Formats: sequence, structure tokens, C-alpha cells
Amino acid sequence: NEMVPLAFNQLCWKGDETNKENHLMYIKVLGIDLGKSSFHLIGCDSHDQQVCKKKLSRQKLITFIAQLPPCLIAFEACGGAHWLGRLCMEHGHDVRLIPPQYVKPFVKGNKNDFIDAQAITEAAGRPDMRFVAVKSIEAQSQIVVHRVREGFVAERTACMSRIGALLLEFGLSLPRGHSTMKNLFSWLSTQKVTLCPAIIGELQVMHDHYRYLNEQIAEQDAKIVQEVKQSSRCQLLKTVPGIGDMTASQLAAEVGNAHQFKNGREMAAWLGLVPRQYSTGGKPKLLGISKRGNKRLRCLLVHGARAILSRLDSYRGPMYDWLRKLRVSKSFNVVCIALANKLSRIAYAVLSKNEPYQAQQV
Repeated sequence: NEMVPLAFNQLCWKGDETNKENHLMYIKVLGIDLGKSSFHLIGCDSHDQQVCKKKLSRQKLITFIAQLPPCLIAFEACGGAHWLGRLCMEHGHDVRLIPPQYVKPFVKGNKNDFIDAQAITEAAGRPDMRFVAVKSIEAQSQIVVHRVREGFVAERTACMSRIGALLLEFGLSLPRGHSTMKNLFSWLSTQKVTLCPAIIGELQVMHDHYRYLNEQIAEQDAKIVQEVKQSSRCQLLKTVPGIGDMTASQLAAEVGNAHQFKNGREMAAWLGLVPRQYSTGGKPKLLGISKRGNKRLRCLLVHGARAILSRLDSYRGPMYDWLRKLRVSKSFNVVCIALANKLSRIAYAVLSKNEPYQAQQV
């Protein structure tokens, strides 16, 4: 398999019918450009010579992967990638999911699906390339619960904005917050402006929708809490200060056992909680945080850090002494990001060692 004659490569490239199945055994790296209904494949042998170039439908791709001898299969970490990754692993393949931004530099010339597949094949062979771990069905299912909740929250915010905009057309400025929104009609009864029955009816429709969204969000919260209670990994994460049910659930689903990271700093960099570097000419220049990676997890960790800093005087321990000392010379937001970075590193240690967090005693 190591020595592939050029004539054989050319024969496979031309699609000779007598050898169209035999060339599968020579594929060492298979790059797949994922699509909704069509998939473009480029296969290379151990000498980086193309021996396979195909366009397949979804069902034909499944059949092709099942018949393909074990090899390295790479594709971008995008929609449907984890499903396909699990499918390939079931058939004994080595799966590599590559972040799309790391594939783009390998695209040569104009962009099309086969060129993208070729770029994926080349990127997968780089020794320093970074890959995304394939998620399990359970992890993806838990992420779906969070995504559905986020959709309901965004829709509820839009509904509140519509109600406020409608009232503003009639000279009423609705105060912000859920306390007023939940008692909308009680608040309207205290105002001097009288609305006609038609407007009251439309407000009632939107307010009923607002209440329905509140119920749906509460149901999603209950699902998350129930999942956290049943997960030993989430219970370990909850021993970390500033990490509650929401953050623990999302960390366990997105990060898993954290073995894809070499250390806690790499995980913090993946979350975008480290300075963005813009250095040249041997002069280091550090800017604000990079904000790359998983913004949802970064947001939750920052909120957890804010919760700790808002009650900093009630905590005792070396970490909190460090925060109080840092707070003297740095602004609240800077200290908040520093604490979020530390929380991510602690979470990495908890997940990788599978042990609860134990605060250092003075």
C-alpha cells in the first residue's frame, strides 16, 4: 500500500470501471466538504496523490464510508459534523474535525466544493493542526436543550420590545424589567392614558405569548437542573465557585473530559479569555481578550465571575485575597475577566482529573 504506481493513480483518476473499487484501499486521507444534500470527497494516498474524487448524496456517502477500509477522514466542524464523525468512527475510521477558519488558508485559487475538500485533506495532514473532539449523542442532546432555551429567551425579549414599542406609540413609556411586564395590565390601570379596546386586545395577545414563553423557559430550566442532578461530572463542576447548574451543564456538554486540551491555559484560550496578541518586530503587544471560541460558555463564566465580585467581602481564602488585592489597582471588568480565566482553568482541572474543587486553605 505504500508504493502506488503513477499509472494506477491516473487509471483511478480517469474512473476506470475495472478499478473503481480497488482504489479505495489506497486512500490514506479522505477530505469531505459537507453539504445539505451533496458531499464532495477528495481521497489521497500515502504520497499525497489524489486517488479518489467523488460527489455523493447523503445515502450514498453512508454506503461509501461503510465500504471504505479504515483511514483518516477529515471535514470541517460545522452542521452535521458530529453525526458524521460518530458514523465514521463506528466503521473504524480515524476522524478529524477541523475548525473552518483553519481550513481557509489552504484553499487555492477560486472556491468550489472540490477545492474545499482538497483544502481539508491538506489541513488534516499538518502536524500542528488543531482539531475538534467528536461529541457524543448525550452531549449534543444537552446542547440542544440549551439552544432551544436561548431561542425562547431571544423570542421573549423580542416580544417585550414589541409591547414596549406599541405602548410608546400611544404616549406610554413602559419601564424595563419583567416585574412590570408580568403585571402589565395592573400598570396600565395606574396610567392617565386610556387605550381603546382594540389596542387592549392586541396587548392581551402579545402578553399571553410572553407568559407562554416564560413557561417554556421554565421547562427548559427544569430539564437542565434534572440533567445536572443525574450527571456526576456536573456535580463536580458545581464545586467550583461561580459555576451553577447552567454553566456546569454547558461545560460538561461542550468540553467533556477536557482531554482535547493540553492544559488549562489552552482551554482558556479556546474560550477567548486570554489577551489578543498583535506583535511584530520583536515588540510584544497585547490587546483586549480575543473573544474567540465558544461565546456562550465565555458569557456564563463571566457572569459567574461577576456574581463572585459583587459579594467579594463575604468570601475568605487565598483566591479572594488575590481578587481584593487586584481590585485595588484594576477596574471591575478587568478583574472580572481575570477571574473568569481562572474559573475556566479550575474547571479544566476538575474535568481532566475527575475530582472536586478543593479551595486552598490559608
